[in-house]
Amino acid sequence: MRFLLTALLWLLTTAALAVALPAVWAQHNLVDADGYAAFAQRAAADPALQEAVAAELTTQLGDLSSSIASPAVVNMVASHYTASSAFPGQFAEANRLAHRWLFTNTVRSDVDPQGRWVIDLTPMLSDSAFQETLSQYGIRLPDTLPVPLTQNAAEGLRPGQLQRAATWGPWASVGAAVLTGVLALLTLLAAPRRGKALAALGVSALLVGAAGWAGVEVARRYVDNALGDTTGDIRSIANAMVGQAISSMHQWLNMSLAVGGGLVVLGVILSLLGGLGRRSVREPAA
Repeated sequence: MRFLLTALLWLLTTAALAVALPAVWAQHNLVDADGYAAFAQRAAADPALQEAVAAELTTQLGDLSSSIASPAVVNMVASHYTASSAFPGQFAEANRLAHRWLFTNTVRSDVDPQGRWVIDLTPMLSDSAFQETLSQYGIRLPDTLPVPLTQNAAEGLRPGQLQRAATWGPWASVGAAVLTGVLALLTLLAAPRRGKALAALGVSALLVGAAGWAGVEVARRYVDNALGDTTGDIRSIANAMVGQAISSMHQWLNMSLAVGGGLVVLGVILSLLGGLGRRSVREPAA
């Protein structure tokens, strides 16, 4: 009976961990506004993203430039800016608008009257060095420079669509993490052999980590389909952001694999030590 209870608790712990790991990752990197800004800032270190943003800035600023500034000159200035230390932080601020579009109802109609999903490049254009350089080429910067991420947003992709996730996400992620911890503790308490139970919990972490790697590859296909409405430089920027998200998720999954492997080794050691202890107790009695 105790074995069946332990097995049931182990299965529940594994299922809870499979929910908690992606939930906590998503809350930390995507749902939370500050977390998403930090995520975008890390993504901005990707040379591919820097190149794509520079190309998009060149396109957007092309109509604002005078005859003395050729597209090649504008691109050179933009590329120098996106490679600077000021770019990651300002790119993160620009992404806050895109985040608010999905996770809140505070959508500014003056940024895009059509209500499209846009990213406002104004925080990047506010860089003083960038402005000074552009002004030398006769480029006057606008107050806002919204760039649509999608021309035709799907029905499931509307302003404030993920507002509930922003409201309940913190509670759900913390609850899933706490539930996983409680179930793991109950598994250890119910198990007749703590060493074997600890090793079994390590197997849970290994299973979740391995399944997560496979799940990320499957999810990538759906993300690529969702990005089908984006083209050109915006698609390149989105691909770089998705690549950063996958890399971040892989790090979390690797931690699960590492912790799982450590628990298995520790559980085996404890089981061996426990077996030796029980054997030493029986031998004098014999």
